[in-house]
Amino acid sequence: MDKRIYLAEKPTSYWIASTPETGYPSLDQDLHADVAIVGGGIAGITTAYLLTLEGLRVAVIEADRILRGTTGHTTAKLTSQHALIYDKLIGRFGKDLALQYANANESAIRWVWKIAKEQNIDCDLSEQDAYVYTQKEENRDGIDREIEAALELGIKAEFAERIPFDIPVAGAVRFKNQAQFHPLKFLLPLAKEIENRGGRIFENSRAVELEEKEKPSVAVQNGAKVTADRVVVASHYPFINKEGLYFARIYVDRSYALGIRAKEKYPGGMYINAEDPSRSMRSQPDGDGELILVVGEKHKTGQGVDTMLHYENLMDFADEIFTVEDIPYRWSTQDCMTLDGVPYVGRYAKDNPDVYVATGYGKWGMTNAIASAHLIRDLIVKGESPYGEIYDPSRMATGAAIGNFVVQNANVVGQLLGGKLAPLPDDVELEKGEARVVEIDGHRAGAYRDRDGAVHVVDTTCTHLGCELNWNSAEKTWDCPCHGSRFTYEGEVVEGPANNPLNSVKNTNIVERVATDQF
Repeated sequence: MDKRIYLAEKPTSYWIASTPETGYPSLDQDLHADVAIVGGGIAGITTAYLLTLEGLRVAVIEADRILRGTTGHTTAKLTSQHALIYDKLIGRFGKDLALQYANANESAIRWVWKIAKEQNIDCDLSEQDAYVYTQKEENRDGIDREIEAALELGIKAEFAERIPFDIPVAGAVRFKNQAQFHPLKFLLPLAKEIENRGGRIFENSRAVELEEKEKPSVAVQNGAKVTADRVVVASHYPFINKEGLYFARIYVDRSYALGIRAKEKYPGGMYINAEDPSRSMRSQPDGDGELILVVGEKHKTGQGVDTMLHYENLMDFADEIFTVEDIPYRWSTQDCMTLDGVPYVGRYAKDNPDVYVATGYGKWGMTNAIASAHLIRDLIVKGESPYGEIYDPSRMATGAAIGNFVVQNANVVGQLLGGKLAPLPDDVELEKGEARVVEIDGHRAGAYRDRDGAVHVVDTTCTHLGCELNWNSAEKTWDCPCHGSRFTYEGEVVEGPANNPLNSVKNTNIVERVATDQF
């Protein structure tokens, strides 16, 4: 039986579905602020909130609706346990810098508890233990080294022989006093408080250019701009190409999530395995009882097999552990990965002291983004941060990072050339809901037939740096295998770094040929 019939046709995030829509205006005229913040996710909203508490006038510029990007598609674990990271950090950076990372993320957890209590925010916040488990005996040493490293950095960690599921394990590391929450229920009240304190939030206002004169200014697609003393780029993937070479130092990974209902009650705790393919679990209370979030299946954006297979693999995993009764939610997301596994947070470039960046959370964005907001607040207000060195975007690359730089950029070149040279199929018959890459007048184009039978044809050359896009069957988007930009089948930008939409093929004769399978 085809497992796909159990999945909703359209992906829907539980976090977004369970909270009201926002309705902030678009930026339609020039204005001035003390700080302009590009990006209305957890990093941007938290940074704006912290800066308004300091009395600064802020303006948040969001391309879509706030909190509907990566923040609205997270697993929402509030944990300093970022897989098996601390043994690696000590080896790469030394104990002092590893301690900065540990303290930054532990502090982020405590800050959420503090604000939720002070502001009386009901966001399903609960304390949970976090586990990384291995099913391979040969990886047991990695678990032991991680426990030793965590204890050395002051984190409450211990060995666990087993986890409360019918999964054979060789051992696990448990971090105590971690947490989980509903991120939008927590952040939406902070957005209201930003406005209450004089800040401005603008939605459907895609930033397309940073102008640097006496003061930096951010221009949006309609030509309006915000001029500010400081600019914070918290747009997930930095939208500025010319400085910092972030496009060469970041790659983008996708992962998938199911929100299931099961016959069994979830035993508590947050879990992730140490091997590939990745598997992560946690629970979430909702009005109908309890959801169990089953997450994993990472791959580089725009690369790999039929994306619907990743949902099927998660369904198989869920069926092995639970008696699945319903799958009301499914969604996917992507995050920026850095070369050494630590986010880039701080001044965008050494010669540009008025522009700041926060990116590269490596799928651990809940605590890292909050830590980033505090770091940037400190740099703007105090000129320094206790976490500044480990997150510094200009930090020297280690040996492992240099090797990763070569691997990732070779992959980009391979995708760029391979996409241009890949042969095109002769058969382009399209069923409803299907897409193909076709050749039109010597050029590659993407054709999609929607559920009503209408055909949409777009140029498949990414408007960021020119890579050829691939079809994402699970989300019905055209995705870039080089830098992670994503577009709707009509060509509109879903995720950057691309700022401009795809060119749509308007020639009615060409569209008619595709629609009638005359290629």
